[in-house]
Amino acid sequence: MTKAILVLEDGSVFHGQSFGAAGEKTGEIVFNTSLTGYQEILTDPSYKGQIITMTYPLIGNYGVNDEDIESQIPQVEAFIVRENSVIASNHRKTSTLSDYLKKHNIIGIEGIDTRALTKKLRTQGALKGIISTIDFNKKSLVEKAKACPGVDGVDLVKVVTCKEPYVWNDTRFAQNPKSKIQNPKFEVAAYDYGIKFNILRHLQRVGCRVTVYPAKYPAEDILKTNPDGIFLSNGPADPAAVTYAIKNIKKLIGKKPIFGICLGNQLLGLAFGGKTYKLKFGHHGGNQPVMDLKTKKVAITAQNHGFAVDIDSIPDKEVELTHINLNDKTVEGMRHKSLPIFSVQYHPEAAPGPHDAAYLFEEFARLMKRA
Repeated sequence: MTKAILVLEDGSVFHGQSFGAAGEKTGEIVFNTSLTGYQEILTDPSYKGQIITMTYPLIGNYGVNDEDIESQIPQVEAFIVRENSVIASNHRKTSTLSDYLKKHNIIGIEGIDTRALTKKLRTQGALKGIISTIDFNKKSLVEKAKACPGVDGVDLVKVVTCKEPYVWNDTRFAQNPKSKIQNPKFEVAAYDYGIKFNILRHLQRVGCRVTVYPAKYPAEDILKTNPDGIFLSNGPADPAAVTYAIKNIKKLIGKKPIFGICLGNQLLGLAFGGKTYKLKFGHHGGNQPVMDLKTKKVAITAQNHGFAVDIDSIPDKEVELTHINLNDKTVEGMRHKSLPIFSVQYHPEAAPGPHDAAYLFEEFARLMKRA
């Protein structure tokens, strides 16, 4: 086995073995508490710029396949696990995790104490770090980790967004600007800030024909197509850095029904004149409890974000808090009292995670129908 080393910006060192690709990679290190779904996590564009630590000790035991993906390629910078399973046993598998990472030039490290690493991140907050299989000099690696841009103040949406508009038709691999969905109930314009495939599947499930637009696509041109609703997707890094998206959303408020998820929720808060802030170590995993303040019902949700909306900073008092995280009381949802606009910070489409919140897509459909 090839040696590998993980070094954090604070000087912490973890020795392990490499799997997947060889080389060197920097990024912001965060931890994910999901028990399964590592392939969906690897391909989630919201993780661009980050190195993921899985807290579950055994990863890779069911391999990877061609279906459980949330974008066409892995988006994480690198991958950290306690143990990478050398055996992949599942009737759907087409490859092992290690071969999959190697194919896409993603470095993995195993054999380190992920419990100790996670405890450090919870105590100190998300840290920048570097994984290397070629340089084992602590001093130089610490300097490289510190020099990593991280995600604060960085626009990574421009890296992961689509290049041209396309119509979603069952799978991202069948994109075609002229494709037709049989008897759609609604025409939806979706901004791609790093959109997950399962969001598009759920929108199609509730009767939407979804046209996906690049993040910088002018709002005026979208309004010319007269969609029934606007969808604001998830995405990576710092929402305040995506200034062009905020400007476009301001032009859409009050014109069409709007539904935002994750980064879309944060960008909507900024478009309403509010502020966002960095969480200590973020919410990453499929076990986050969220309360609906109206019904008092609690949903266990899938989440992946490092920033949150400061609801009190929004000057428009027509915007109200609808959901909170029961772990830290952060904003998990908001709505406008008089306009057909709502958003959530968590992922109702899951992939991976529980399906408690999938009803929100039906809610969006009802909103468009009333409008």
